Amino acid sequence: MGLIYVTHALEMELAPLLASFGLAGLAVSFAAQDTIKNLFGGVTIFLDRPFKIGECILFGGYDEVVEEIGFRTTKIRTLKCHLVTIPTANITSDAVENVGRRPYIRRVMNVTITYDTPREKIEQGVEILRAILDEDGIREPIRPVVGGNEFPPRVYFNDYNAESLNIFMIYWFAPPAYWDYLEHAHKVNLRIFEEFEKAGIEFAFPTQTLYLAGAPRRKLSVQMPTD
Repeated sequence: MGLIYVTHALEMELAPLLASFGLAGLAVSFAAQDTIKNLFGGVTIFLDRPFKIGECILFGGYDEVVEEIGFRTTKIRTLKCHLVTIPTANITSDAVENVGRRPYIRRVMNVTITYDTPREKIEQGVEILRAILDEDGIREPIRPVVGGNEFPPRVYFNDYNAESLNIFMIYWFAPPAYWDYLEHAHKVNLRIFEEFEKAGIEFAFPTQTLYLAGAPRRKLSVQMPTD
């Protein structure tokens, strides 16, 4: 009402003035668009709590720890100790993997042995791995039940690789303390190395085998006639 009275007293046209205010408001709204997105993104994070300060997350190719959550930006600290500042709107619009809330750490390992390993040695290798995972000091943090389902450690001779025979091993480690998990994996690896050495089972590495044409076991399919 005051604006109408002033414009009438000054004999100004009200319509062009309102149009100017509309254009100005439109320009401001476009300029503040990202800020508003970040503001709503910050509110979303505070309401949904997909992660909290101190938790490790995977986002945008980073494996990092959340250091600060703000309405405009979220700050994360990478494993290289670099501080990365991310607009909060980006976090709420993309998928975030919260590593800090996993109930366990799943370890998948492929133990490769050479192709000239006899069958009985392959079976022995599988039994060695199963026995190691059931040893005192190793089996305790391995969880056979995860989320109400049975997930005992499993070991199988499962594949023929290009350069090796493959023994597949998987188990679930809990609680998911990363450094404890690495210490446990270190112990398992040393026991595998020790027992395979005792059994005479050789680990495979990239190799190439050449067979001579005149080898008795692999004769040429086409041979030159002899006089």
